[in-house]
Amino acid sequence: MSEKEVCFEPSYTCPIQFVVKLLGNKWSILILKELFQGGRRTHQLLESLPGISTKTLTVRLRDLESHGIVHREVFPEIPPRVEYSLTAKGLEFRPLLTSMYDLGTQWLDQDPCICSITTESSGLELNSSSTV
Repeated sequence: MSEKEVCFEPSYTCPIQFVVKLLGNKWSILILKELFQGGRRTHQLLESLPGISTKTLTVRLRDLESHGIVHREVFPEIPPRVEYSLTAKGLEFRPLLTSMYDLGTQWLDQDPCICSITTESSGLELNSSSTV
C-alpha cells in the first residue's frame, strides 16, 4: 500500500483531524491562548473570554484536563480556590496558536495586537506535577 492511501485506512487517524477533535471548538483554543499568560482562576478566564458561559468553560477545561493539556490545582482553602495552568503537553500548542495569530494578522486589515502567544516570556511557569 502506498503512503498516499494510508489516510483512507479505517484504522488510521488523520493527524489534523486528531488535533481538531482534541481542541473541540473555538473556546478550547481561546482558553489555551489565555493560559499562555500563566495560571488562571475560573473567574479570570470568564472575564477574559466574553461570551463563554460558566458551564461551557467548565466542560472545556475538564476536556482539556482529561487530555493532559491543562493542569487543575485545587488549593485547600475556604472558600476553595482552583487554578488552571498548561502542562508540558499544553505548551506544545504554542507553534500552532502562533501560526493562527500570524495568519489572522496577515489577513485582517488592522494593526496587530499584543498577544501572549507571540511573546516568549508570557509569565508561564510549568507546573511540576504536569505530565506529558
